[in-house]
Amino acid sequence: MTSEVRITPSILNANFEDLENEISRIAQVSDLLHLDVMDNVFVPNFTFDFASASALIGKSEIPVDAHLMVADVDLIAPQYAQIGCASVTIHAEATKDITRTLKEIRGAGARSGLALKPATKFHDYIRYIDDVDMFLVMTVEPGFGGQKFMAEMLPKISEIRAAVGDRPIWLQVDGGISESTIAMACEAGADTFVAGSAVFNSEDPAQMVRSLRALAQAVQK
Repeated sequence: MTSEVRITPSILNANFEDLENEISRIAQVSDLLHLDVMDNVFVPNFTFDFASASALIGKSEIPVDAHLMVADVDLIAPQYAQIGCASVTIHAEATKDITRTLKEIRGAGARSGLALKPATKFHDYIRYIDDVDMFLVMTVEPGFGGQKFMAEMLPKISEIRAAVGDRPIWLQVDGGISESTIAMACEAGADTFVAGSAVFNSEDPAQMVRSLRALAQAVQK
């Protein structure tokens, strides 16, 4: 499904022993599945290698939004686009040739995303704006789920929204998105929301996705 508000549940907090069923629980109400790929190098945690991620992507009932928190991302990112991800996001801090890698992602048929860690200034990367289909603002330090939303990132979200203007660029936030934080992120200018623990730690993940969408849509009215 598509809408002006996009909810992309992260499986980082899902039951890794039963991921197919976990995905099925939210597939009918979500826009994309957010796949956090960590290598225990760029961030201090490990989730999937390319083989296990590929298997999951191939079985997903909904399009996959791959968030690559890995070293050597210039080599790895195009491969995720080639195997069918709808969107592939690289970290500015890990990428050696941002323009080339973003163009290779697009060339393989996926949306290109550029992620910024909390301490990373958008101003340093604004020159890549026309190579980007989505900016991702990290509202926690990448590497672990369940962290508290960093409200001090709201001005960065607003700065990017102003710079994007009328371009068809999504503005995603990742980290601590819940029923108590999604409205403020939306008010700042975000339109695409990663929610992990809020969704998969709830009694009814699908209903939580609906609730988050409604709260964001209420801000846009």
